[in-house]
Amino acid sequence: MVDTDTEIAQRFLAMGGLALEAGALALRHFEDRDSLGVTMKGAQDFLTVADGAVEALLRKRVAEAFPGDAVLGEEGGGEAAERLWIVDPIDGTANFARGEPHWCVSIGFMRAGVPEIGAIYMPAADELYLARRGGGATRNGRAIRASDTADMRRATIEVGWSSRRPASDYIDVVRGVMEAGANAKRAASGALGIAYVADGRTDAYCEAHINSWDVAAGLVIAREAGAWTNDFFAGDGLAKGNPVLVAAPGVADAMRRLAGV
Repeated sequence: MVDTDTEIAQRFLAMGGLALEAGALALRHFEDRDSLGVTMKGAQDFLTVADGAVEALLRKRVAEAFPGDAVLGEEGGGEAAERLWIVDPIDGTANFARGEPHWCVSIGFMRAGVPEIGAIYMPAADELYLARRGGGATRNGRAIRASDTADMRRATIEVGWSSRRPASDYIDVVRGVMEAGANAKRAASGALGIAYVADGRTDAYCEAHINSWDVAAGLVIAREAGAWTNDFFAGDGLAKGNPVLVAAPGVADAMRRLAGV
């Protein structure tokens, strides 16, 4: 029987390489516009050939290295399991499909319902965020920390948009953020939005509804970088999604009021 700490260590060592390999495949598609085969799953919900190809690669690699583990992915679905990889092959597909480089591969690992490991790789910038619960968070091997911003008038807040909630909800949060004196932005990748809070590049990320594959990796990274996060996996968050809020500690209370989380 494998020691549980050894299990986590093995998967942590594998995850960075998986993210880099998946990102390289996605980048080859990104640089070959004719290969994308862009279709729509719904309003502003893009799908490309690369999404399926990258997820298939990740599923294959996990099955080869850890045959007892399960995978939950944006394209292929899946169910809760004792050892579960949660993957978004391309987060920020709308950006990806339009030739904008702000997108990433997101891979999280949960054991017994607890997020343990996260990797987010942005191929266009060659930036790999990696974290293990209790082990800190890094970007390209260097430790990262959430910002020490404590004044909303000095803060930059990213507000994610979801078609699963009324547009008025999104507009109300943006209005509240701006009325508090903060800079509001939206870059259309929830995973990178959370990673940027962990890295002190922004001060908070919130979204009224988001799926587990968008945040499973980022939540580990953000917590290990000292950011405050809500309990995203409460209730049926794994299968059906939930609101998310990730914030630098100094603006967390203000953002909880504004985001209603």
